[in-house]
Amino acid sequence: MTARYSVNAARAQRLEALGQHWEFEIDGERYALATELPHKIVKRLADLDPSDVEGMLELLLGGEQFERFRLHEVSVQDVQALVEAYGRDSGMFPGEGSASTSS
Repeated sequence: MTARYSVNAARAQRLEALGQHWEFEIDGERYALATELPHKIVKRLADLDPSDVEGMLELLLGGEQFERFRLHEVSVQDVQALVEAYGRDSGMFPGEGSASTSS
């Protein structure tokens, strides 16, 4: 008999390893990004112009967090470092190091 792959079990294992949210802080204010993005958000991210940094941040942060975030003075390098750390730590971007989901 062939083993059946359980999407729910695999998701639970990933979330146990990574947590529900990836957090960062700027000027003492905390923000949280989902460690797993809904397919609809990923599609909207892919449809953005590569130079639309604000659009990307709004989709990742959500409206309320984005409004707070945009009040801070951040550089393009700050955003780049933030996105790189998020991708690395959450395993969001293929080819990046991430927590293992195998035991």
